[in-house]
Amino acid sequence: MGETASDLYTIGAPAMIYLLMPGEPSQQLQTMIKAAVGSSSIKIIKTAEALPDLQNKKILFAVEIDEMGFNIPLLHILKQLMLRGKDALLGSQGALLVHSASELYTKSTAAALIFLANQLGCSFMGHPLVEATGSLHNFLTWQKTYQTSLEQISFDLSRRLGERLLTDQPTRIQHPQIAVLHSSYRKSSNTLMLWDMIKKQLSQCHIEELHVQNGTVLDCIGCPYHTCRHFGLQSSCFYGGFMVKEVLPAIENADAVIWICPNYNDSVSANLMAVINRLTALYHKIKFYDKYIFAAIVSGNSGSDSLAKQLIDALNINKGFRLPPYFSIMATANDPGSILKVKNIEEMTDFFSRNMLRQIKA
Repeated sequence: MGETASDLYTIGAPAMIYLLMPGEPSQQLQTMIKAAVGSSSIKIIKTAEALPDLQNKKILFAVEIDEMGFNIPLLHILKQLMLRGKDALLGSQGALLVHSASELYTKSTAAALIFLANQLGCSFMGHPLVEATGSLHNFLTWQKTYQTSLEQISFDLSRRLGERLLTDQPTRIQHPQIAVLHSSYRKSSNTLMLWDMIKKQLSQCHIEELHVQNGTVLDCIGCPYHTCRHFGLQSSCFYGGFMVKEVLPAIENADAVIWICPNYNDSVSANLMAVINRLTALYHKIKFYDKYIFAAIVSGNSGSDSLAKQLIDALNINKGFRLPPYFSIMATANDPGSILKVKNIEEMTDFFSRNMLRQIKA
């Protein structure tokens, strides 16, 4: 992979991948890249100075992380993209290959990169990441199924990722079904007030709101794989209850799921996190690739990006939900009702609502 940033290859297939490969990739990452791009035409970009127009492109981010979790050239590229404005990646679809020199940082780097690219208009298909830690031990669970070397598993997964990136096409629905999940109370919730402003503009959609109250959804007990799969294939779960009767059917029937998330200690609320953990049962039954996720996030002081990255990690990277561009609306409001006084809040909700319809509605 010693080519210059401006090199353009036409190896076989006409489809084009824009390969953002900042810094020097390890041998492991180089081989993963080769597996992912296959015979596709690729344009390699290694520096911020060589950035072409990256709107309406298929983008593969290939990131080598050092022992401290950094890739400095990547930061320069992201800074340059941000200087181009919030539509620098508009219309583009992304996927990621991340290799770390240690056992750490692959997921946190991926979630942060996806968040920033998404803020610039890039969408991501479900399961957009192949990560490889220094020892490759993150592939040990895959090895139980595929009975081959860890290196070969990393290459096979990279090849599938590249194929999916090239062929992925979002689906749009004439009459979208939207499931809305929250655990707040209307009397004092700025986050629900924000959602109410958004909902007014979604009259063309069928909306089902679910209030996940305290005690209605117990957290995942961590059943063995085969137990969880057994219940999941029966549209059930070990615990049963509200999760099985209301939440799982709503998500299964939904074209999009909106997560209403006040900031609790820089984290999603315990009730909604329990829902995310319990989704594994439904995950065994269906794929989430055609289901979009959106989020309305309100922080009393700061940290909305922490929640957005948490949702990206749990739902887009791990569970495979589709991440549309500008998936989250984020605001800071502390006192009850203060969300209504946030600067430009009406313009923000208008943009968010219009973007939702633009992404999911035929």
